Amino acid sequence: MSPNLPTDRLPDDPAPPPIAHARFSIGDVVRHRMLDFRGVIFDVDPVFANSEEWYQSIPETLRPRKDQPFYHLLAENLESSYVAYVSQQNLEHDDNDEPVEHPAIAGLFDRLDDGRYGLKRLHRH
Repeated sequence: MSPNLPTDRLPDDPAPPPIAHARFSIGDVVRHRMLDFRGVIFDVDPVFANSEEWYQSIPETLRPRKDQPFYHLLAENLESSYVAYVSQQNLEHDDNDEPVEHPAIAGLFDRLDDGRYGLKRLHRH
């Protein structure tokens, strides 16, 4: 960069945080790293986009960074199905070939194929 060109940052400003890239996609089957649930991703936020109240309700020792992708899941555990909001750092791919049992899956996705669900044509852009 030429020293004569203006910039948006002052010389002493810290570098902007790195941009986190989403490791998972809509339709992927994932599981939580610490809690016993799994689910299908149906939406992705590039950074935290939930309420501050929700964020503060997480115990401080477990609270994830906000500067990473967060995923909306159609989730299940042994007792129920529900919608979950989970940080990227707390997810991993689920290698289980069993379908996720959530009542909303049939409305959004086609069948499970090779570890992921295909988004129904009417929901694609």
